[in-house]
Amino acid sequence: MARDQAAHSSGIRAFHIAVIGLSLLLTLTAWHFATRQVELQTKQRFDGASSRLLALIEERMNKYEDALWSGVAAVESHGGDMSHEEWEQFSRNLRIGERYPGISGIGVIHYHTGETLPAYLAEQRKVRPDFRVFPEHAYSEYMPITYVEPREANEAAIGLDVAYETNRRTAALLSRDSGQAQITGPIVLVQDSAKTPGFLFYAPFYRDGPPGFLRGRRSRFIGAVYAPFVVNRLVDGLLSQNVRGVRFSIRDGDKVIFDEHEAQDENTDPNPMFSQEVPLELYGRTWLIDIRTNMAFRAENTQSKPTIILAAGLVIECLIILLLYQMSQANARAISYADRVTERLKEESQALEATNQELSHKNEELEQYAYVTSHDLKTPIRGIGGLTEMIQEDLKDYFQSPDANFEVAENLEHILERVRRMDQLTRGILEFSQISPQLDANNHVELTEIVKALRLDFELSPGNLRLDTDVDRISVDTINFRRVIENLVGNAIKYHHAPEEMQIVVTVREEGPNCRVSVADNGPGIDERYHERIFEVFQTLRAADAPESTGIGLAIVKKAIKRHGSGITLTSEPGKGATFTFEWPISSTKNTASEMAA
Repeated sequence: MARDQAAHSSGIRAFHIAVIGLSLLLTLTAWHFATRQVELQTKQRFDGASSRLLALIEERMNKYEDALWSGVAAVESHGGDMSHEEWEQFSRNLRIGERYPGISGIGVIHYHTGETLPAYLAEQRKVRPDFRVFPEHAYSEYMPITYVEPREANEAAIGLDVAYETNRRTAALLSRDSGQAQITGPIVLVQDSAKTPGFLFYAPFYRDGPPGFLRGRRSRFIGAVYAPFVVNRLVDGLLSQNVRGVRFSIRDGDKVIFDEHEAQDENTDPNPMFSQEVPLELYGRTWLIDIRTNMAFRAENTQSKPTIILAAGLVIECLIILLLYQMSQANARAISYADRVTERLKEESQALEATNQELSHKNEELEQYAYVTSHDLKTPIRGIGGLTEMIQEDLKDYFQSPDANFEVAENLEHILERVRRMDQLTRGILEFSQISPQLDANNHVELTEIVKALRLDFELSPGNLRLDTDVDRISVDTINFRRVIENLVGNAIKYHHAPEEMQIVVTVREEGPNCRVSVADNGPGIDERYHERIFEVFQTLRAADAPESTGIGLAIVKKAIKRHGSGITLTSEPGKGATFTFEWPISSTKNTASEMAA
């Protein structure tokens, strides 16, 4: 038994470990899933912010390109050249400051060679005597800035020959040859006192419109509409406050033209959550955009949900461990208590078995004693009765004489009455001690035969005693069954106040392996206070004028019925008769062993 308990305890511990492990696995899985979901959602926000940033750059540059092409259209509408006043009017109508934030200005560049440059200078100096082209260079091509608005902010750039410097010249010639808008590599604008990185944006125009082939574009190239940009101002105008969850830098070739990553402020994230480098093809140049999240992005996208899930899961895990520990302790205490109780019950069972055996032995001795005593008492009782009758016979003449004492005759009659009662009592005790189940299955009895016999024994008519049954025969302990019915019917007859009106009904109904039997009469009834008392030995409710009773008949009935595991009930009240009800096995297939033990 100890080994079984140890194995059982081991099994419980293994189960506990499995439950804890599974719970921990579920917690970690939920935490990992939540963390992964948060990371994916945050990455999607970063990708969205990056896409918006790139889209804004492209959209704004496209918008600037549209402004340049509108300038080209204006120039071409004036036959390939515009006066300063006309360009100023065009620029004013363009509303650069309002519609194109970040742009430094918009101007016109004319293309000349060494042969055409003097005439160009003479023409410009008619209106602006101090106009000059600078700086000097060794190239045979000249591309001076003729007009740029707003003039006040870009005064230093008027007359600048963009052909002097490689990035400016290369982009301008590429724009001429391609017929497309083009931006320069990184430069420093002459009008930018801060000397920060910038670039120029060109859109070419031609004599008689753009040709469809390279030679024609080179021979008919007149100049370009251009816009100067300081990158810092461009970014300020470009982004405003629309995309501030990320910081970025722009690299053109090996030169960084814009960099927010070096800014030393509270919004810089030294360890960004996400970063990426995206190449952006823009008008003949490739800008490498280095995008990184900032502290604002971290603040907006730092979620405690995975941590809460993990913490809650670990708390639940601890509670489960505590609960399982308490259950294990309670289980151990329950097993220990059960062992103690089982041991006590075993000891008590053994003691009870010994007591039962002793009681059974004593009951057998008592029954034997009652049998012997009642049997041995019969002889002296009968002797007393016989002597009393002899005395009555001898004094017969005396009792008839006038001098006879009538009390003597009465006393002798009293003696005979007591003798008869004593004889009935000893017979009742003998019958009570002999109650035992008779289990012979072949010893069956017909119910109709029992009732017929009772009618003959008690001199009753069919109206006095009636049978109502759906059971034909009884095959279990038929002797005691007959005795029970006989005692109940006899009891009803004995105490009936009007024998001529007496009605006794024996009802038998089959209920599974048993039958339910009731014996009902229309006699005087029994007060509820005495329903239990009448089944006790030597208890009787005899009235003063009622016949003598030993008080054993109903005790015999109760004992015989109890032998078969049932009990008898009484339903009665004064003046309304009485009904005795009990159950009795029909056939011998019902628990013979238990009946024998009873």
